[in-house]
Amino acid sequence: MKKRVTGIGGIFFKSTDPKKTKDWYKNHLGFNTDDYGCTFWWKDKAGNDCSTQWSPFKEDTTYFAPSKKEFMMNFRVENLTELLKTLKEEGVTVIDKVEEYEYGKFGWIIDPEGNKIELWEPIDKAFL
Repeated sequence: MKKRVTGIGGIFFKSTDPKKTKDWYKNHLGFNTDDYGCTFWWKDKAGNDCSTQWSPFKEDTTYFAPSKKEFMMNFRVENLTELLKTLKEEGVTVIDKVEEYEYGKFGWIIDPEGNKIELWEPIDKAFL
């Protein structure tokens, strides 16, 4: 079986005051924050640069919809198109849209608990 998820791509959550939350994490935990949150850099087994994103969103965001949850997980994947096709064949709820940017492709699924899961085929070198 081909690899599916290769790591955590990000942790996204709703916040009543994203700026205050980012400042707290910066001041107390040393996060290197910017407008989007904090990007953590690491190397995979092959020595490639990889990133994981931590981001507070405004509490009224609709980005997590249709999920009603206060958070959304993002997982790194190797072949998004193939994985979404396989997941659909397996009966997983797949949101039928893929977005492409210079830093990768994104797709979404819904787990049995109603959590929206973002799947990301990254192009980490776009951040370097």
